[in-house]
Amino acid sequence: MRVDVFTCLPQLLEPALSGGLLGKARLAGLVEVRVHDLRHYTTDRHRSVDDTPFGGGPGMVLAPEPIFTAVESVAPPRPLFLLGPAGHRFDQAMAKELSGGTGFSLLCGRYEGVDERVREHLVDEELSIGDYVLAGGEAAAFVVVEAVSRLVPGVMGNEASAQEESFADGLLEYPHYTRPAEFRGWGVPEVLRSGDHGRVARWRRAQALARTVARRPDLVAARGGLTEQERALLDEFGLG
Repeated sequence: MRVDVFTCLPQLLEPALSGGLLGKARLAGLVEVRVHDLRHYTTDRHRSVDDTPFGGGPGMVLAPEPIFTAVESVAPPRPLFLLGPAGHRFDQAMAKELSGGTGFSLLCGRYEGVDERVREHLVDEELSIGDYVLAGGEAAAFVVVEAVSRLVPGVMGNEASAQEESFADGLLEYPHYTRPAEFRGWGVPEVLRSGDHGRVARWRRAQALARTVARRPDLVAARGGLTEQERALLDEFGLG
């Protein structure tokens, strides 16, 4: 998979994209991430990527010329997403969809935003990671690249991890425990030490259901509510 990121502050992205699981995936050739500095595509001696808005008002706006020039020079993989608060909400389902393709590209907004002609004539879609405002799209770009890359086959050592984690089935993930079995008087649930793999699987499913009902009822509603079998499973473990 190839991901191209267009930004005027590449120094914010390169360290984050070079560490952890994503950094290993890049070194292994499983994911190729190319970060493009918009300032390299300017024509003035100050390498300006922004200008004052027509009509007045506070702040600066990313100019269209360096953005168009950069994208047309690079010919990045499509779709090209503009990262901004007005975009489609990025979620796990979209991360999974993008991970199945050959690549995509991201344009990081900054200042008061980008010239509207970039929205209308260059990008394919807008993408948002939540209903809040950041200083720029670089943090959002890392979120998207990280979420998508870890789902690319071969990136995670245990492929089953992606199938059981939060949002994979419209539910939050079940709780996890590790050694020691007793810590400050708090014990690991007996079922997890029973060796009964079928019961462990049912308990984990019940815990995921109960946690989602309590903390994210919107996710349960989006699934159409609980089925009779799921209600029975909650009752089995006293979670109904």
